[in-house]
Amino acid sequence: MDCVSVAFGQGVDGGFFNRHGGVSLPPFDSLNVSYGVGDEPWRVTENRARIKAHLGLATLLSAVQIHGEAVFSLSEPADGDRELTGFDALITNQPGVGLLIQQADCQAVVLYDPKHQVVANVHSGWRGSVANIIAKTVAQMGRDFGSNPAGLLAAISPSLGPCCAQFLHFQDEFPASFHRHQTAPALFDFWAISRQQLEQTGIPSAQIHTAALCNRCHPDYFSYRREGQTGRSASVIGLHAH
Repeated sequence: MDCVSVAFGQGVDGGFFNRHGGVSLPPFDSLNVSYGVGDEPWRVTENRARIKAHLGLATLLSAVQIHGEAVFSLSEPADGDRELTGFDALITNQPGVGLLIQQADCQAVVLYDPKHQVVANVHSGWRGSVANIIAKTVAQMGRDFGSNPAGLLAAISPSLGPCCAQFLHFQDEFPASFHRHQTAPALFDFWAISRQQLEQTGIPSAQIHTAALCNRCHPDYFSYRREGQTGRSASVIGLHAH
C-alpha cells in the first residue's frame, strides 16, 4: 500500500493514497474507497479497513460528498465508522478518528493545528474552490476549537494539475482571481488557487505543502477524466490515538 505521507510531525497520522494495495476488481482496482461508484460494498469496507490499519487509526469519518460548502465538526468520541451525507469538509479533535476524503480528480486539502490538536480534511473541486470551502473550514476550526490560522499546517493532495485542469464550460462561474492562475486557454492551476486561498486565511506560505502530482497524468491514481468509470482514492488525516 503506497501513499504520499502527510509530514506534519508527531501526533498526527495521514496520507494521500494511490490506487494500489486493495481488493477491488477492475475498473475499481484496487484501493477504491467509494461505496457510490458501483464497486462491491464488502471490497470497499475491506479497503477502508486496510487504510485504518496502515495509519493505526480506530475509525473513519467520511462523507457522501456533494461539491458543496458544508463543514462538519466532530467533538465527541466516535462509535465506529460513519459516513455523513451533505458535507464536503470534516473537522475533529478526537484521537484515533481518521477523516476521509474520496477523490478521482478533485483536491483534498488537509489541515492540522498542533497547538489545539485539531485536524480537518476538505474536498475542494472547482465548485468548492469557487465557494472557497477552504476558508469556511479554517473559520469553523477557529469557532469550534480556537484554531489560529497562523499556527495551521496544510497540505494539498495529488489532483488535476495545471497540465490537465481544463474547464471549457464553467469559466464564467470562476472569480477574477482564478484567471491569474490560468496556464493556457481553459487550463487552470488549482494547486496555486488553493495555496492562495489558504494564504488568504492567514496560513503562512512556508506552512503549506503541495504534493504536486497530477492524478490524470499518473496511472497509479484514479482519474475520472482519464478513465470514466473508476474508483476513488483516499486522503486521510487523524490524530494519534492515546
